Amino acid sequence: MSESLAGPGTARPADADPSGPDTPRIPTYWLGLMAGPLSFGIAGPALVLDDIARDLSTTTGTVTWGVTAFGWGIAVGTPLMTGLLRHRGARAALSACGALVLLGALLVLTVPALPAVIIGCALQALGTAGLTSIAMSLTNSARSMGFVTASLAVVGSTAPLVGSLANDALNWQATLALPALSLIALLVIIGRVSTRPTSTAAFDGLGAVLLTAVVTALVFVPHYPPVAGVLSVLTIAALVWHLRRRPQGFVPAVVVRSPVFLISSVLAFLLAAVNFGLMFAVPDALSDHTTWSSGKVGVAMVWPLLLGGALSWLVVALSAKVGRQPVIITLVALSAAGVLLASVSTVAILLLLAQALAVSQRAFLRRRGRRPPGAGTPGAARRPRP
Repeated sequence: MSESLAGPGTARPADADPSGPDTPRIPTYWLGLMAGPLSFGIAGPALVLDDIARDLSTTTGTVTWGVTAFGWGIAVGTPLMTGLLRHRGARAALSACGALVLLGALLVLTVPALPAVIIGCALQALGTAGLTSIAMSLTNSARSMGFVTASLAVVGSTAPLVGSLANDALNWQATLALPALSLIALLVIIGRVSTRPTSTAAFDGLGAVLLTAVVTALVFVPHYPPVAGVLSVLTIAALVWHLRRRPQGFVPAVVVRSPVFLISSVLAFLLAAVNFGLMFAVPDALSDHTTWSSGKVGVAMVWPLLLGGALSWLVVALSAKVGRQPVIITLVALSAAGVLLASVSTVAILLLLAQALAVSQRAFLRRRGRRPPGAGTPGAARRPRP
């Protein structure tokens, strides 16, 4: 949903380049290092939730609120921080994102209490979502963009194992603070980007607040259906009313009126739910049905995650030849097969195969992560993506 991201190979006008025309080119590996650690916050806690629950004297289900908070932070932080990028410039956006990540990491490292863990995870997600969006906006070629997205896949593939090792070597708090590794690259990049904003339009603060309210209400629906459901309807209605008043605001009306975008968003949501659900369900199933330690489970999960990531790249390449519809049908079928396999099987190899099938959906999620129709330079007319 970024307003400032360009898809691979998309030409950006000079005034839309966050790095500025006179800024030295930033090596791609620094961009990958700044973006990749976001995946630690998603998959890193997969094998340490029981340890966190035991130390905090609560249940594993309650501890998962930290993971939920991280997901909320990504959903909210991506549009908020890219809006900050456009209106205040790359250096200000990087500074704000870095401060959020640092504060969140300090909370989870120094305050072993559930409220601090939840808030710390949310703050890190807000910051790393912005850092990832900015890293993508600073790429200048399809290869560079591919490297940044690959960094997310590689880190996500090894995150459960790395999180488990950090827990064994230090503690679970170190596992939850792994997203702060992105700060290493930020320190290198921040001095090489422009301070010049790319938009002179007034920031739509009310639109940003309403979008945040909608996302927050929807996050609470599975936990408190009656209250959160009513609040979701009310906040969505308020956002629709605001869109009619300000169609070029924080949430461009051209985006939400595009059937292609809406359908793609629903599919992306469902596929992501399956992907991340199995990310936590499969390790639990392996622990229940095998005698493996958490470290062995982490090692075993590396190959299906890497295989799924490789399959996603293959799917992206094939989509250019066979079209999107067959690819989408295939991904939905793989998703259903993964859920079915994980639900009925207790055999380790089949559970790992289910995980690989789920991860292959990243191809669709990556493609939907590109710039939505109509977004970008203010006033630019863009056709919806077919």
